[in-house]
Order: sequence, then C-alpha cells, then structure tokens
Amino acid sequence: MRERTFAVAAMSVAGLLITSTPAAVAEIYKVDPAHTSIVFSVSHSGISYTYGFFRQASGGYLLDKANPANCQFRMTIQAESVDTNNAERDKHLRNGDFFNTQLFPTITFESTGCKLAKSQDGGVVYQVTGNLTIHGVTRQVTLPVRMLGEGKGPQGDQRSGFLCQVELKRSDFGMSKYLELVGDVVGVTVSFEGVLQEAAPARPRQP
Repeated sequence: MRERTFAVAAMSVAGLLITSTPAAVAEIYKVDPAHTSIVFSVSHSGISYTYGFFRQASGGYLLDKANPANCQFRMTIQAESVDTNNAERDKHLRNGDFFNTQLFPTITFESTGCKLAKSQDGGVVYQVTGNLTIHGVTRQVTLPVRMLGEGKGPQGDQRSGFLCQVELKRSDFGMSKYLELVGDVVGVTVSFEGVLQEAAPARPRQP
C-alpha cells in the first residue's frame, strides 16, 4: 500500500513539473531597413573591383533556438535601388543587359531549411538553404548566416543582427553579357538587423 501511495505521489509531482515548465517559443522578427546593408563587388576588366549597394530591402525571420531546423528567413530586395555611385552605370544595370528591373523588379530569398553550425570562434552560424531568385531565375543556394548579437535597441525593443557573405555567379541567373568586362563572380555581403514582433509557440522538433 505504501509503495502504491509513493508511486501516485511521484506521478503527481512529475505532472506538476511538466505543466509548470514554460513552453518553448519561436521568435518572429521584422527586418529593420534602416539597419540593413546589401553590398556587392565585381571585377572590372580584371584590373580592379567595383562596389555597389541595394538601397531598399525588406523581410523577416523566425528564430527557434531550441530547434534550429524550424528557423526561417526571407528577404526581398528592390532591384531598382541598385547604386554604384555612377548614374549612367546604374541606368545600364537596370536595363535588359543586366537586372532588367522593369520585367524583374525584385530579388528574393525564401528559406526551405536550416541547420545550426558553429564557427571556429564558437559563434552561432545557421546554414540556411532556400530559393534565391534574381533576374527571374530561381536557384537553390545554401547561405552561411552568422548571428552577430542580440539585445535591447535604443527604443527598448528586442533586436538581433546577422551577417551573410557569399559569392554568386551572375551567369547562373541569366546575366551573361559583357563577361569580358564585368566579372562573372559577384561577392555579396548582407548585414541585417531585426526587431522582435512576437513570440509564438515553437513547432515540434524536426526529425
């Protein structure tokens, strides 16, 4: 009888502990355009590098720190906002020889999977796989997205920041003109900061 009483008591305590444990949450962030930078570099005739920016971007991401496989990232860049500090060159980049912004006004990335990796210095890096669409061509890529930091912003809002550096071939996205003058490999650096919007119950862990 005493053993049965002990077993019932133990089960009651275990149930209390389970119900009192806070549920895991996933954090939903909105990208802050004022603290987002998209920079690219490309070889000019094999002599030097030309650098440029995209001035307008938006997006958001979901962080599930308990289960990184559930993390999601998305971003939309306005191709028309390209800026290389030369008005005539920017006009050329917007036409049919390059981005063809009238026909393809946006560059988009939508994640389809995520894995947690560790950098050599112990930092948090997400290997984010997803669909990248440039110039109307969609390709699957895997991007290293490194968390730079998180904490309170100047207005008391919760923020987190990330950095992604990758090389892409513009010819993979149907932009193959003037390869003898403008390099095929384009270095891209994206630094973005997000503002916490809400916390939602985390999804079950993926197998």
